[in-house]
This record gives sequence, structure tokens and C-alpha cells, in this order.
Amino acid sequence: MKNSNTTTFKVNEDENQFELHTKGGTAFLEFIREGEKIYLTHTETPEALRGQGIAADLVKQSLQCAKDNGLTVVPSCSFVANYVNDHPEWNEILSDGYRM
Repeated sequence: MKNSNTTTFKVNEDENQFELHTKGGTAFLEFIREGEKIYLTHTETPEALRGQGIAADLVKQSLQCAKDNGLTVVPSCSFVANYVNDHPEWNEILSDGYRM
């Protein structure tokens, strides 16, 4: 079931994470940026928000942000890796060796 709450996507440079703020809490995706590469390292969703598509929405918006900024993505987080495996439209921004 998709979450019907209003969400706000934010890039938190101070904490090196993408954030998706919802009425029920904040999900985040940690990253490490090295030049034109961005390593997506860890996804965390508050327990109360799990199973509602929040993490997938966060990953999708994070990938779009990376694409919009001309970054190459290294999916170091298993959730992100599984997401891109299921969504081949993101293959073009993946680092060599991560293209599925």
C-alpha cells in the first residue's frame, strides 16, 4: 500500500544524506560523495513507516537528484541495489560494474 501522506524530499549536505520527511517521521539515505561519484550507503525508515513505499520513494527521488546533478551512482546499500535491479531505467547512471 502506498503512503498517502504528503512528503518533502531534501538533500541534507551537513549530514550527507537524502531525506524524505513525512507526517510520521523522516526516512533517510546516507551517501558519500567523491567527485562525480555518489555512494549510496545506507537506507533507514522509521519502523512506523515501513511497508508503505517510503524507502522506495526516497531511493527514486535520490536517484533522480543524482541524475539531475550529473553524478554516477554506486549502490552500496542492499536496498538501493535491489531497487535498481527492479528498475532498469536507472542503469544509465550506475557506475561501471553495477549495471544490471
